[in-house]
Amino acid sequence: MTKIQRVQKILSGLLMLACSILLIAEPELGLYVVALILGVSMLLSGLRSLFFYFTMARHMVGGKATLYQGIIILDLAVFTLSMVDDPHFFIMLYLLVIHAFSGVMEILHALEAKRYGASAWRRSLAAGVVNLLVAVGAVVAVVFLHSTTDLVYLYAACLFYSACVQFVSAFQKTAIVYIQ
Repeated sequence: MTKIQRVQKILSGLLMLACSILLIAEPELGLYVVALILGVSMLLSGLRSLFFYFTMARHMVGGKATLYQGIIILDLAVFTLSMVDDPHFFIMLYLLVIHAFSGVMEILHALEAKRYGASAWRRSLAAGVVNLLVAVGAVVAVVFLHSTTDLVYLYAACLFYSACVQFVSAFQKTAIVYIQ
């Protein structure tokens, strides 16, 4: 990882930490802030995927998947930003889908890593279980408790966790593979 990438990870971690503190300090405005954060982050991710497609991926095998991914994420971002007036259902749905999918993928990755004898399979399994618990927590907060404040606190906790992961990965030594 280059020094510029480390600085980018630290800055994104600081931004996530600031948003998390803002959500905890102002939970009444939290759903609108969460909808705005989700919309803007998906908008940037979609634009980045499209930029990557038009600069490099169109010449690669499977590059059209990057184009389709960028278009779908960009479309979801525009939809989220247009529905910011009533964000309760959409934020719960996004938290549920994103965390459930990434949780299942992390658990499957951990089981595969365990099968191959990798040492970091426990960390992947723990991350997958945490993601599934966040998805269940989002459903419980909105459907059963009817509490949007708990949903805001859950999202703030997820942002805080993501900020911590960014800080750890920024200061972690990277392995350099030499081909001889």
